[in-house]
Amino acid sequence: MSTPISKKVKKTSQTRSSKAGLQFPVGRIHRFLRKGGYADRVGAGAPVYMAAVMEYLTAEVLELAGNAARDNKKSRIIPRHIQLAVRNDEELNKLLGSVTIASGGVIPNIHTVLMPRKKSKSDPSQEV
Repeated sequence: MSTPISKKVKKTSQTRSSKAGLQFPVGRIHRFLRKGGYADRVGAGAPVYMAAVMEYLTAEVLELAGNAARDNKKSRIIPRHIQLAVRNDEELNKLLGSVTIASGGVIPNIHTVLMPRKKSKSDPSQEV
């Protein structure tokens, strides 16, 4: 009787990012979590979850900043577009409330007290 010869098929290595369907580097984030000294041990799922959250937030900011760039008839996103995107979104503004974006400028706003009063014919107190 001859024994069948089993050939070992070498599997191609697959990154944890591709396994999770992410673009952000799971391995690098895992290394940063370990080296950062945030905890004694880091579970296998923690860097995957963190990479997914970071990727989602980045995609959200970039989408809104891209819309702001398109509104200003520009093809490139500049810090001003990121500032407009973040400050006009309620949840992102809350998350990044204490963050200063360099070269971002301010949101255009004129206080209502500074606006000229409208003269109405029915209100005699407005007449001079």
